[in-house]
Amino acid sequence: MRRLTVVLSGFGSYEGVAVNPSRRVVEEMERRGLPEVEGVRIDVHGVLLPVSFAKAWPVLCESIERFHPDIVVATGLKRRARAVELERCATNLMDASRPDADNMSPRSTPVRDEGPAAYWTRLPLRSILRDFAGEGIAATLSSDAGTFVCNSLFYQLLDWARFRGRVLAGFVSLPPVPEGEGAVAGSTATGLPVDVQVQACVDVVARTVEYFLAEQDATGRD
Repeated sequence: MRRLTVVLSGFGSYEGVAVNPSRRVVEEMERRGLPEVEGVRIDVHGVLLPVSFAKAWPVLCESIERFHPDIVVATGLKRRARAVELERCATNLMDASRPDADNMSPRSTPVRDEGPAAYWTRLPLRSILRDFAGEGIAATLSSDAGTFVCNSLFYQLLDWARFRGRVLAGFVSLPPVPEGEGAVAGSTATGLPVDVQVQACVDVVARTVEYFLAEQDATGRD
């Protein structure tokens, strides 16, 4: 049976967050696994990252080098979000308004010196968005992953992926969970239940697998 490998990342602990959706999504998807897509088995490997400019990408990169994935989907909490946000691009900028887990707060600093201003994801975002609409999952496209650790990680992931033509990589920003499931301190967003966010990320992976297979068939690659 043909197999594809997916690395799915989330973040460990966020300050002031009782229930971290990016952590829960990774843990649940790795525990449950994914159904076959078009007869292809999907192996999912989850990794939790520190909220650290210096350490998040090395931890994810180590997992990538271990599992040699076909698809990499990173997730993180966007405190102001009211829906799942499918990120279109990552910018070459770190500009922290608060310190990360290492007490670092870079200001107006490039993620990579002399790197391009931005990278664009190759995930099939509009197809994923249509799936969400059919399931009633609140979601939107976003061109702003912020300037904190999530964006820095996203930029480094896409910088890595540009040399791996067959690998698809992207980032999904998740909203806080509702008050009853664990409020985010200082958040005004109403959020989405954890199980809805898990289903959203299952849809992201499944639709991306379909897109990956279609690309491989179109180019005649195995």
